[in-house]
Amino acid sequence: MKNLEIILENNQIKSTAMRLLVLQFILSKKTALSLSQLESYFDNADRTTIYRTIKTFVEKELVHQIDDGTGITKYAICEENCHCEIENDLHLHFHCTKCEETTCLTDYKIPKINLPEGFIAENINLVVKGICEKCNNLSSI
Repeated sequence: MKNLEIILENNQIKSTAMRLLVLQFILSKKTALSLSQLESYFDNADRTTIYRTIKTFVEKELVHQIDDGTGITKYAICEENCHCEIENDLHLHFHCTKCEETTCLTDYKIPKINLPEGFIAENINLVVKGICEKCNNLSSI
């Protein structure tokens, strides 16, 4: 738990039992999670506490929000030194149409997009939809 406390401290987040548990759970997953998935996992926890924990993680840039086109916001851990800046930190996301999981493809950065004069980008979200490696391997067996 000490490493988790350091992660929270490095992001100026006060360490609480719930924050440590949520962070540990998010870090254990390779795919983005929805709020309902978190609530299901922590079924005995107060839903408001989970929501506030995620909201704090987003505000402090420990996790980022993903709109994968399903209508359900997903959350994933940010890369180290990420500030969710359009010019530097945004990356591609992949949503599998078979297993419904969304994965961050952090090695694939979103290139700079030149908008017409007068337009200001506040967020960019690029999602590729298809069949993930895991599901693709299952279908070839």
